[in-house]
Order: sequence, then C-alpha cells, then structure tokens
Amino acid sequence: MKQHLIGALCALAFVGGSIAQTPKKPAAKPAPKPAQAAVAEEKDAATLEFEKFRAEMEDSNPAELFEMKGAEQWKAKRGPKNVSLAESCDLGQGVGKIDGAYVKMPRYFADADAVMDAERRIVWCMVEKQGFLFDDIAKRPFANETFTPDITNLVTYVAAHSRNMKIDVPLKDPKVRDAYEIGKEIAAYRAGPYDFSCNTCHGSDGKRIRMQNLPNIATPKGALSGVQGWPGYRMTGGVMLTHQWRMGDCFRQQRFPQPKYASDAVAYLLTYMIGNANGQTYKGPGIKR
Repeated sequence: MKQHLIGALCALAFVGGSIAQTPKKPAAKPAPKPAQAAVAEEKDAATLEFEKFRAEMEDSNPAELFEMKGAEQWKAKRGPKNVSLAESCDLGQGVGKIDGAYVKMPRYFADADAVMDAERRIVWCMVEKQGFLFDDIAKRPFANETFTPDITNLVTYVAAHSRNMKIDVPLKDPKVRDAYEIGKEIAAYRAGPYDFSCNTCHGSDGKRIRMQNLPNIATPKGALSGVQGWPGYRMTGGVMLTHQWRMGDCFRQQRFPQPKYASDAVAYLLTYMIGNANGQTYKGPGIKR
C-alpha cells in the first residue's frame, strides 16, 4: 500500500568521515600505496582546487545583487491586493519576520494545511496575500540568461537572513515527520527508462560524475552538501537558481518528467534532505559551478 502511495504521489507531481588510525610500529616501513589510492588522491586534489576557486568567488558573490532586489520586493506593496510581504507573510517566525526562517523550513503551516519549503511558502504568500495568480508564477519560475523571476530574488533575500545559523527542520512535528518519511521513500523510488532513483547518485558515499562529487544525502555531511549554497549563483550561464530548480533538474537527469512547480513531492524531498542536515551550519546563498 505504501509503495502505491509513493508511486501515486510521484505521478501527481509530474502531471500537475574520518579515517581510523592505529599506532605506528617503529620498525615497520610504510606500505606502497595502491594505484587506486593514487587515483583517489588525484581526484581529491582536483576537488580542492574547485573549492579554492569557489572560495575566491565567494568574496564577491553576485548573489548579493539578487538579495538586494529581493529586499525591495519583500517590502514593496505589490500585486492586485497592493500589500507587501513584510506586512502579510508569515514564514513561521511571525508576520514579516525572516531572521532564521529559512533554516527552519520545510515546516508545516496550518493556514495552508501543507508542509512547505521556503520557496513554496513565499509563492503561497504571493498568491494568498498579494493576489498574484499561481499559474502566472509557475509559467516561468526559474531564471535564465535574460530573466530572473521575482520569487528567486525573494528566496535569496530570505535565505541570506539565515546565514551562519543552524539548520533546524522541526522533525518532531508529526506532519513534518510524515513528509520526511515520504521524501525518503521518493528518494529511493526507481523508475524511468534507466531505472534511476535519487539514491542512484545520492544514496551512498564516494560517488562522482566527471569531476563533480555526489553527496550521500542520507548522511548529515552529505545532506549539508546538498543544501549548502542554495539558492546559488551558477557560474555556468550566470544565473541565480533556487533549491526548487535543483530538485527539478535532478528529476530531468533521472529522465523523469518534470515535477510540478512547488509540488508536494519536491517539498517532501527537501524535507528529507534538509532534515538530514539538522544541526549543521548554513552558510547562505552561494556560488555554484
């Protein structure tokens, strides 16, 4: 029954390490490193170079420009109802309060009767509080080389106000725990022409595509890698992108149909992954390759 539930949910969404060390023996000579270890070291060195480059880019992160635009849009009276999000939108900390909100989502919102990640919640506020039409937002929800949607700026602004805070998804809430468990099942759900699942790439340690490390999102460290830096300015293309976009692109790479924008399936997957990163420090909007 549970498997049928997961399959149905996915269908609706598409349609709508430390190393232990032993004491050294004085007379022992170091054993020669196997060829495989040498290859692994070479890959690790390449990863370090990418991280060094990313750190240098972070000093002048273009994400700040989108954050500034988002600040204007959060405070401005907009939409058919001519109200601001600052005076109407509750992200879980109280109306208009954004400090620490991003790292405490996804969470359950009684007024929407849904578990929502930050982007989904802001979209809900734009529709319910400001009067925008969801279908209009969902037509072009993600940035490209010539266009950045308002929602991307808003998510970047809100996320920046959780910089250097601990991730704290409220997994003790029964609604959030249910979402987490469904997200876990979705991550393991295999389908499509290549019989892929999220876990095909992100369900075990030590995987890589070309020079890109693939984090194991079932672990706190791996989950943090999947969370860190989103929303992020992608150097390839020069666009600002959100976690909702990242999830959709993962579905594309699995050769799955694209999920509906701001769907339950995406929110539940984010609950699973971000929840696994609880207790880790979120560094804020970042730079992506």
